[in-house]
Amino acid sequence: MKISFLGAAGEVTGSQHLIETDSRRILLDCGLFQGHREESYLKNSQFAYPPESLDAVFLSHGHMDHCGNIPQLYNKGFRGPVFCTSSTADIAEIMLKDSARIQEEDARYLARKLTEKHPPIEPLYSEDDVNEVAKLFERLDYHEWHELGDDLKVRFLDAGHILGSAIIEMKIKDQREWRHIVFTGDLGRRDLPLLRDPEPIEGCEVLISESTYGNRVHEKASDMKEELFQILDEAYRVEGRVIIPAFSLGRTQQIIYYLNDLYNEKRLPYIPIFVDSPLSTRLVSVFRHHIHDMDDEVKNVIESDKDPFGFSLLNYVSSREESIALNKRKGAFVVIAGSGMCENGRVRHHLKNGIEQLETTIVLMGYQAAYTLGRRLINRDPKVKIFDRYYEVKAKVVQLSGLSGHADVEDFMWWYEESAKQGNIGQVFLVHGEPESSKALSALIRDQCDLEPVIPHYQQSFEI
Repeated sequence: MKISFLGAAGEVTGSQHLIETDSRRILLDCGLFQGHREESYLKNSQFAYPPESLDAVFLSHGHMDHCGNIPQLYNKGFRGPVFCTSSTADIAEIMLKDSARIQEEDARYLARKLTEKHPPIEPLYSEDDVNEVAKLFERLDYHEWHELGDDLKVRFLDAGHILGSAIIEMKIKDQREWRHIVFTGDLGRRDLPLLRDPEPIEGCEVLISESTYGNRVHEKASDMKEELFQILDEAYRVEGRVIIPAFSLGRTQQIIYYLNDLYNEKRLPYIPIFVDSPLSTRLVSVFRHHIHDMDDEVKNVIESDKDPFGFSLLNYVSSREESIALNKRKGAFVVIAGSGMCENGRVRHHLKNGIEQLETTIVLMGYQAAYTLGRRLINRDPKVKIFDRYYEVKAKVVQLSGLSGHADVEDFMWWYEESAKQGNIGQVFLVHGEPESSKALSALIRDQCDLEPVIPHYQQSFEI
């Protein structure tokens, strides 16, 4: 058996791992590489194997760095099944259609900017490609072993990262011998709102494990609700606006859930709350539909509150005109809009109109990458550029990081210890992490594994 690491090896983007046996060629994830434009286009437009030769893709979850290049795979000839959970299938279809739209808009914009001699920039795929890919999704339930042939069995366990995320456990026959492989996808944390905790495995021969925060301890998610209350209470008193740039998938729904909790507890100040993101609104519909995939706390809530993503002070903004009207609104209100690092989307318009007001509070959720507007705000730059002009930062800037969906040092240690109690863990490959994080996790888990963990390089292959 051969395993090739074709993305998210030594970095945290473009998840893609190829498993080859004497009778099967299987891909774990097919994510978009996200980085500098030219490098991204080169990596995303080429595959290290003929796509039509793949028997199947197994998709861990619906984030773009894990599912975002499946339509390009289809474009190049892949026609096999894409196995995933039902929630992931619905989320991925929405995310991929949004990605196709953004690529087409970017291509039109660049076509106006490039010289005549420059070759045209083409989108990696279209919405038509996404529609065809959606037909390939095959939905598998959690926990049940699914027989996918006389040489392949698969089971999904809960990864606890986002709605529908799965640990992929696979038993595959190679040279008449059964091999036991597990891929964590993105491993989540315990006690996150909405999500069930990640589930330990019962040992395995080969483990492909993410390592994003193998050297970090997160703040506790349980503190987030109280911090949101304090921010909204102050905004109510000073009649200021609260701007929350938030990722459309996962983070926005968790914030709404906490605000709904405060409303049910009769603690939420009387402040109108606007979700100004069409993508977030579409994804909320998926969360409502798959509420049975959420944790026991949510199931308890819906016994008395049928919709934990809706209450009288919450408004979902759909039209551009409604969004523009918010910028002229007076008094206290909250607007939640994409994107999480303030680089795109409607949130930039809200920041432009509120950043020079002392009464405004900007609430940044989680990690802000270098060179983004979010990072400049965290760094307390006195002036920041939004669109084509500079604005003085007079607003209060707050960073809340308790909702990170990735396992930290404590979660990894718990998960590996619990898994090792149930069975031996053989060879571990650490992916989806910067080198420092992967090395730190390797040292942390060494005693739980039979062999020294390996940190593969991009396009490196191993015979098992």
